[in-house]
Amino acid sequence: MDSVLNTFIAEAEELLSDMESSLLRIGEGECNSEILDEIFRAAHTIKGSAGLFGLNHIVDFTHKVESVLDFARDKDIVIDDQLLGILLKCGDHIAQLVQLVVDDADLNDQQRNQGVILLNSLSPWLNDTEDDGTSVENSTAAQACEDEETSGVWHISLRMGEDALRNGMDPMSIFRYLESMGSLTYLMVVDEKLAVSESFDPESLYLGFELGLETVSSRDEIESAFMFVREEADINIIPPNSAVDEYVSLIKSILNGESRLGEMLVECGATTALEIQQALSEQADRKTVGEAKASLGEILVETNSVPSEVVDAALDQQKKSRNAAIRFIRVDADRLDGLITLIGELVINQQRVDLLTENIESAELNEAVHSLGGFTEQIRDAALTLRMVQIGETFQRFKRVVRDTAADLGKSIELVVEGEETELDRSMVEKLTDPLTHIVRNSIDHGIEASEVRVARGKPPTGTIKLSAYHESGNIVLEISDDGGGLSADKIRNKAIANGIIDESQSLSDHEIHQLIFNAGLSTAEEVTNLSGRGVGMDVVRRNIESLQGAIDIDSRFEQGTTLKIRLPLTLAIIDGFHVECKGAHFIIPQATIVECMDFDTVENLSGRNSVNIRGELVPYIPLEQLFSLGGDDSDHTNLVVVQFGNERAAIVVDALHGETQTVVKPMSPIFQSLRGVGGSSLLGSGDIAFILDVPQLIAFAVEAEIKVSRDHQGACHDR
Repeated sequence: MDSVLNTFIAEAEELLSDMESSLLRIGEGECNSEILDEIFRAAHTIKGSAGLFGLNHIVDFTHKVESVLDFARDKDIVIDDQLLGILLKCGDHIAQLVQLVVDDADLNDQQRNQGVILLNSLSPWLNDTEDDGTSVENSTAAQACEDEETSGVWHISLRMGEDALRNGMDPMSIFRYLESMGSLTYLMVVDEKLAVSESFDPESLYLGFELGLETVSSRDEIESAFMFVREEADINIIPPNSAVDEYVSLIKSILNGESRLGEMLVECGATTALEIQQALSEQADRKTVGEAKASLGEILVETNSVPSEVVDAALDQQKKSRNAAIRFIRVDADRLDGLITLIGELVINQQRVDLLTENIESAELNEAVHSLGGFTEQIRDAALTLRMVQIGETFQRFKRVVRDTAADLGKSIELVVEGEETELDRSMVEKLTDPLTHIVRNSIDHGIEASEVRVARGKPPTGTIKLSAYHESGNIVLEISDDGGGLSADKIRNKAIANGIIDESQSLSDHEIHQLIFNAGLSTAEEVTNLSGRGVGMDVVRRNIESLQGAIDIDSRFEQGTTLKIRLPLTLAIIDGFHVECKGAHFIIPQATIVECMDFDTVENLSGRNSVNIRGELVPYIPLEQLFSLGGDDSDHTNLVVVQFGNERAAIVVDALHGETQTVVKPMSPIFQSLRGVGGSSLLGSGDIAFILDVPQLIAFAVEAEIKVSRDHQGACHDR
């Protein structure tokens, strides 16, 4: 029963997410019957599934929401901004009720009162029949039963799996749910599989059921009653005397590209399994006597079992759906992480095998090891792909954030999303939600001006915030921009001087001044609000981004807008690295950040500067020996590894270059969390431990060292 309940929870969370997205689309002006049907089906499915588990608090609340949505579908009411806001809050409340199921907790007074308040706010859109608690399905079905032209009896053939009772699924609960849609006109028990007394198991279900349901509910609504037994059951639902165009419409809704023609026709209710079997028998008989081969569709049309228009529609849909079919399977995230861990160990052992066979002169062995290495790399890439998710789902969440926050502040703001299909490691996406939320809220609160201010500045009254994602130089770039008031370099500089962050004598460019907002306690907000203004947050944002081996940069123009760019590696699990050594210590540099390698003696080391001249470009450098206070003998040959992250370049001074290697990233122990310049560790095939360098931080260290050395040199020259 727990596994079935977990399925309900997962599907409810997914349906609530879809429901919110569809509601936000209505808020953007995209309102049609298809969207309303999607929202209604989501609420209806959640209510029905909750009813199967006896979760009455979810059923009662969701029923009222469903009723309002049903009136909207029938065009009795219009979902305006006021109702839209209430429905969004109702979705939040349903999510809280589902979370109670996850936590195995009871509804408390505060949550109960919140539900009552929301239901009271829905009352203007509910009619009198809804006030007494009568369900939409019951009232509609009762009316339909009085009018035979608009009602009909659906025939349902149900054969549940033998383990249904063991899994906690009682057929009676399904029948009771079906009765909520209308009335059961007949119910017959089929005992054809009833076991003999010697092998009878009282915990097994041997019975089948044939029943009639009189209702005007849709096929999808009827099928929702069998959600938790569908995989182990044989279910046939045949609609009442449907017209040809209704069958064709049903066929066009079938998206299973693997279905055969007969299966599609039975699924849409155009025929029965028995008629299909008879047609197949007729087809086999014709083949036996040597007659011309006839297709199943032709035989069904000849025997007047199915109209030709329905067969043609099924064949056409079959071709389309096979080309567009996408199949998904739910995988527990912990299992996936376990697989990545095992593949990481496989990569380490592959490196060990490479080292052990390096000096063995055996062509066959070397060929086998090389082939094994290729397969290991393919398995690694395939497994990492499984952890990749599109950033679009995360971006879509901010539509609600922008809408609600802008409404609270009385501002008009539009959210534009680009690059939704860009993929990122799931573990990174989860850690990006808080930093992105803080940045977006800052843009809403302090970036976008009030409408009257925007008009006075010659801007449209509605502000724009844009979220975009794209690939750049082996990294993922997330860009958050707005067309608001921008940052005032003078305000930031004065506040930084007052807080002792910089000295008054320092000369900084506007871009360098803008980066100062990532220092703790620095805010130029005129007043503190519930959202921001205390100078707490942007420093945390930067730390969170850096913990993901990323970097954040800001570019702003006063009264024109602000753009923040977050650069991140594709994944944090297994990376292509470059193995270097310095004073006996091993380091890994992410290969995607490396521009080139060269001998230190071949470049010009500028006097009084912490930079080298590489083909006319001034590049700051940082020796790992000094950075990490490494001991050991001096090296005869010192090498430079030039790295780049975003638009910044620096050179890392090392002793030896060992080449490319697949690197399994291991998190650092908490005791090393404060160690700057190192983002993780890895185990080499030789058994040595290597530290994975944090390239964005190293570049920042190199630039800071260059500025300090340059100033000291200029000061010394000035004293002379």
